[in-house]
Amino acid sequence: MGPQARAGPRCCALYAVLGALVCGLRPAAAMAVGDEKRSVSPVVATLCWRVEDFVVAQECTRCSSFQMKTISQCSPTGFIEKINCATSKRDEYKSCRSAVMEAHVFWRFVGTMMCVATVFAVLVVCRQRVLDRKALEKVRKQIESI
Repeated sequence: MGPQARAGPRCCALYAVLGALVCGLRPAAAMAVGDEKRSVSPVVATLCWRVEDFVVAQECTRCSSFQMKTISQCSPTGFIEKINCATSKRDEYKSCRSAVMEAHVFWRFVGTMMCVATVFAVLVVCRQRVLDRKALEKVRKQIESI
């Protein structure tokens, strides 16, 4: 009962750390998949860049705080680009994903996975030492009983 009682709090702590890491990645993953999760509305169906040829007038840039409040396309990713539609001659905004943001999300994921791998490697080494100690103790007791 002793070893099992000691393993309980460790497992709870490990689950808490892993949960915190997963929750920390969720907003970044949501930003990366924001275009697919938007609901369909009549405004989305009438966007000219979906049905016409267009030219990018302004490259993908981070939305300002004012744009975040006034332009609905800013909310999925926090980045927009200005589009000029060829046929209707309208200027519209389109949500986009920044290469800088994608790189940041990637390296954050890689760093998190390295940390998780390190934690598990340490746990494996510690557990192996405990098991080796128990095996040596068992052998020692068997030799003493002879």
